[in-house]
Amino acid sequence: MNHSKNEQLMARKAAATPRGIGVMASFFADRAQGSELWDVEGRRFIDFAGGIAVMNVGHGHPKVVAAVQAQLERFSHTCYQVVPYESYIALAEKLNQLTPGTHAKKTCFFSTGAEAIENAIKIARAHTKRSGVIAFGGAFHGRSMFAVALTGKVVPYKLGFGPFPPEIYHAPFPAEGTDLAMVQKAIEHIFKTEIEPARVAAIIFEPVQGEGGFNAITTAAVQWLRELCDEHGIVLIADEVQTGFGRTGKLFAMQHFFDSTGVVPDLMTIAKSMAAGTPLSAVTGKAEIMDAPAPGGLGGTYAGNPLAIAAAHAVIEVMQEEQLPQRGAQLGLRLKATLEAMRPQVPQIVDVRGLGAMVAVEFNRAGSDEPDADFTKRVQAEALARGLILLSCGVNGNVLRFLFPLTIELEIFDEALAILQAALVAART
Repeated sequence: MNHSKNEQLMARKAAATPRGIGVMASFFADRAQGSELWDVEGRRFIDFAGGIAVMNVGHGHPKVVAAVQAQLERFSHTCYQVVPYESYIALAEKLNQLTPGTHAKKTCFFSTGAEAIENAIKIARAHTKRSGVIAFGGAFHGRSMFAVALTGKVVPYKLGFGPFPPEIYHAPFPAEGTDLAMVQKAIEHIFKTEIEPARVAAIIFEPVQGEGGFNAITTAAVQWLRELCDEHGIVLIADEVQTGFGRTGKLFAMQHFFDSTGVVPDLMTIAKSMAAGTPLSAVTGKAEIMDAPAPGGLGGTYAGNPLAIAAAHAVIEVMQEEQLPQRGAQLGLRLKATLEAMRPQVPQIVDVRGLGAMVAVEFNRAGSDEPDADFTKRVQAEALARGLILLSCGVNGNVLRFLFPLTIELEIFDEALAILQAALVAART
């Protein structure tokens, strides 16, 4: 029997790589450009996954490609901690200026979002001389041991990997529609029964939860967290790994809260779309906190790789020149309107939500409060069969999230919306 190239690769994958690396698609990428991707058999797909929120400027943006090529011709690696280079400093200066607040800031670079999280906690502990950390249910902060301990979802991220690092505590996430007083009582309960505030180094939160279901934190909750941390000398960390670089209608999601209340976090973690698919992450924060670790305490062999740094400089330029955060916000409104219009035909739709282009739709069994993960999977499968790549999320697996490139052409965006509508209708039967 002759097998297709995708089938042959899938067989090789099963033989050569462990099952713990979960893969959504049954096809393999050959090339991608803008918002489109082609597999090894030449089939075309519209990419509404973006490598999990990494391709906000689209695949193969010419400015990013040119920047990486130019840097590759100069040098690809020296290890910044051995022989430094100016582009690292220049990018740190840009992030210090672009992140919310006018206070003195410093930035250090790493390779992955999980590394940024791990190092943000290290910095907070070095600054406070404390050990405890509070995170939230439904959070996702990475797959390394400390980051996965902070993550508030067991399957698949924690399953079989414990025990986890001690002195990590979880509270309910204060999203829109959640009673903030209940969350406040939960934190008070942690302080009374688990750890005193004077031993808590940091509280970490996502402005909009990614894997948790695109749940946005409330302005009142951000203000309360800032006051709580100030009262007890706790470092407030905003995880902008998925929300950063234009996804929410601002360059950073925390800008929304800074503009309305003046609240800023002490530290921010940044990654994903910052470098358009090249591995780069950052911790940016208040200078006096960032300076807490001793020389040599931060870094990594590939941390701040010059090729990724070059890509990030190009991404910032593209974001500003093409006004991508604003464009994404407009596209997000169109997507939400399309989903809202489908409610009469698709009674499983229980919620349409999102900040800017960080849009999600949640499904329950029709006429009930029971999450419908099966329907979610059917919509995803029907969309994929029609050439649209979508990702699910949520603690109950009943949410579809939309992570289209902010550069997507309007004709392709409208084509994707038509596929989405067809998939929603087809999934009902």
